[in-house]
Amino acid sequence: MVKEKKIFVLDTSVIIYDHMAAKSFHEHDVVLPITVLEELDNFKKGNDTKNFAAREFSRYIDKISKNNTLQDWIPINGKGHGKIKIEMHQGSKIDAEKVFGEKKADHRILNTALYVSEQYPNHKVVMVTKDINLRIKAKSLNLNAEDYETGKIKDVSELYTGCSEIEKVSTELINQIYEKGFCEPSALLKKQKPLSNHFYILKNASKSILASYSPVKDSIERIKKVSAIGVSPQNAEQAFALDAILNPEIKLVTLQGVAGTGKTLLSLAGALEQRRNFHQIYLARPIVPLSNKDIGYLPGDIKSKLNPYMEPLWDNLKFIKGLFSEKDREYKQITEMVENEKLVVCPLAYIRGRSLSNVFFIVDEAQNLTPHEVKTIISRAGENTKMIFTGDIYQIDTPYLDTQSNGLSYLIDKLKNQRLYAHVTLEKGERSELANLANTFL
Repeated sequence: MVKEKKIFVLDTSVIIYDHMAAKSFHEHDVVLPITVLEELDNFKKGNDTKNFAAREFSRYIDKISKNNTLQDWIPINGKGHGKIKIEMHQGSKIDAEKVFGEKKADHRILNTALYVSEQYPNHKVVMVTKDINLRIKAKSLNLNAEDYETGKIKDVSELYTGCSEIEKVSTELINQIYEKGFCEPSALLKKQKPLSNHFYILKNASKSILASYSPVKDSIERIKKVSAIGVSPQNAEQAFALDAILNPEIKLVTLQGVAGTGKTLLSLAGALEQRRNFHQIYLARPIVPLSNKDIGYLPGDIKSKLNPYMEPLWDNLKFIKGLFSEKDREYKQITEMVENEKLVVCPLAYIRGRSLSNVFFIVDEAQNLTPHEVKTIISRAGENTKMIFTGDIYQIDTPYLDTQSNGLSYLIDKLKNQRLYAHVTLEKGERSELANLANTFL
């Protein structure tokens, strides 16, 4: 059966989400409205990820169009791909600007999609956008419209949690793990192969123990509740998280959970506990301004503008320092680390271009990153670098991401069962009873 040939018309939001999106449509063709190029031109300056995406896409288009004009159909790089062209025309029988009563970029893009649909009646023309309102508008004009699915996981309800509870474990086996510190996987799971670095709560009516599967030793290892620079886990999930953070065999950790579950605090405490093993500790987060306005509208210099976004990270550091008196060695060491830039709190965009060797790198609010951004960050890890990504996939602050398409969900879904990776979903809030009340009922 011959597949139906399709033409996908891409919106600006798709390119910002994934600057290599044109290569995701296999044998089908791609149209880029000229309005998208105009919008990308406005994004090309700056250090934000959208600026990086705009520049990279421009370079890509320039590279593949070397011997062609952009109004021709140009082959997309790589075997099995279709062609791409820039569409200048916006005139069609239906005028989106008149229908919706406003002249704006979104409506010009819709007009281009309508024009392409009229010009290629034998093809299925599909508008692709991360903007849900633009998809609704397209469908109201009888255009096919889809979300950009690359990097999107299927079902968040089945997202890997990193840990599980096994009941009715024999007292003899629990005692064995207590005494020896480990047991054979087959003794616990019979013929089932455990996932790498998966955590377990093993219990019966009278006893329980925490454990994890070590792919290095191929055994179920006992986990003891240990503290890190004065911060102690308050529940089993936090014990699992801290164990993964402190385990030198695990190079990448993701922590997912609502506010108050201790994700950032545990990450920072674990980093400080291992400060002698790394040259620097970076604590970074993406900047997502209120109402998605650029930070330029805020008063003051660049430091003043960024302080509100970095303050939650400093709060965690202040909490750890508050566990000690000013005369304590740990208090002085933390202060010196900040002064000497051994511990750096900064926007994620400021990390681009820096070496990530011998670094303990914590990325907070990772749910506001795209899968491509997460991949870019991890792929720059050098020797002796450990990375922690924390976030809450249900608290996304960017308009073109959701629980299924954000970088943190993508990372958890794709890397489970990898030897260098561990994940823990934190569900029990430990901030306060009031915070737990809000997270549960509001």
